[in-house]
Amino acid sequence: MNKNHFQRRLGKSALKIPPLGLGTWAIGGLHWGGTDETDSLNAIHAAIDHGITLIDTAPIYGFGLSEEIVGRALKESSKRKQVILATKCGLEWSTDHRQVRRNASPERIRTELDLSLQRLQTDVIDLYQIHWHDQNTPIAESLTTLEILKQSGKIRAYGVSNFSKAQLQECLELGTAQLASNQPPYNLFERAAEHDILPFCQNNELGVLAYGGLCRGLLSGKVGKSTEYPQGDLRRADPKFKADKRSQYLKAVTRFEKIAQRKDCSVAQLAIAWVFQQPGVTCSLVGARNAEQAQHNAQALAIEFNETDFAEIDRALKIEIKTPVGPEFFAPPL
Repeated sequence: MNKNHFQRRLGKSALKIPPLGLGTWAIGGLHWGGTDETDSLNAIHAAIDHGITLIDTAPIYGFGLSEEIVGRALKESSKRKQVILATKCGLEWSTDHRQVRRNASPERIRTELDLSLQRLQTDVIDLYQIHWHDQNTPIAESLTTLEILKQSGKIRAYGVSNFSKAQLQECLELGTAQLASNQPPYNLFERAAEHDILPFCQNNELGVLAYGGLCRGLLSGKVGKSTEYPQGDLRRADPKFKADKRSQYLKAVTRFEKIAQRKDCSVAQLAIAWVFQQPGVTCSLVGARNAEQAQHNAQALAIEFNETDFAEIDRALKIEIKTPVGPEFFAPPL
């Protein structure tokens, strides 16, 4: 069997997860030009059927809609026991949905968990994560709450998302906390995690769920110079999608196409497989809007790279990307 099909242990937790997971930010519709619920349900069914048995969601994805769709899909398929279900906490929003702020207080975490359990139609969350660091709540208070919830049986493991190395270090210094993982943005175009996050997690046995594997579609092979996005789509605010930057990134994609042809895969599959074969990465989270995309993504599990492939990919980036841009633009207010 291809080594990419084997389950991987998530940090020091008891969870075993696949190298490829389904990210459901786009399924929530918010910032992604809306969603088709039937297509979304079919995407989840197809993902599970093709071995993508980790599903990552969050309340903020569509203000609960993503969790509701995931819960409905798992209920319909009766495959809840086959799935590692991950969701998040630590963000709250105004009643008019116009303002979002970080809040990882014990009260907010407990409230969000109960709401997530209802929307997901389950009795337990396999992996519960603090979505973004909340500077107004001591990390110790947040993690102590998560440990209590784990002991109560409502969650099986807990982690964080978008935490810096310093914030992760603070988590680990709390002797009572049993942090399982961190979830950073990481893909061929956004590689800042290589400098400190991935080595730190690897050295401290923390699992890594890398999100944004296709860089918001820029690595899908379907974005052109004139591709436009509707009002409200986050890519309208993404510096990578502005004309001058987009040109650089699309030239790199053209180089990736030649490598992909040699590997008998698409650029999207090449980008997906590249992430989960990087040192320190436990799982790559990639979105899918319909069953066809989910099945296409799953085929990336058959791809294996050698050192020559990795070197050629790095050369393409070095040649074409003169001024790299990170994903910082979508971080919620402190």
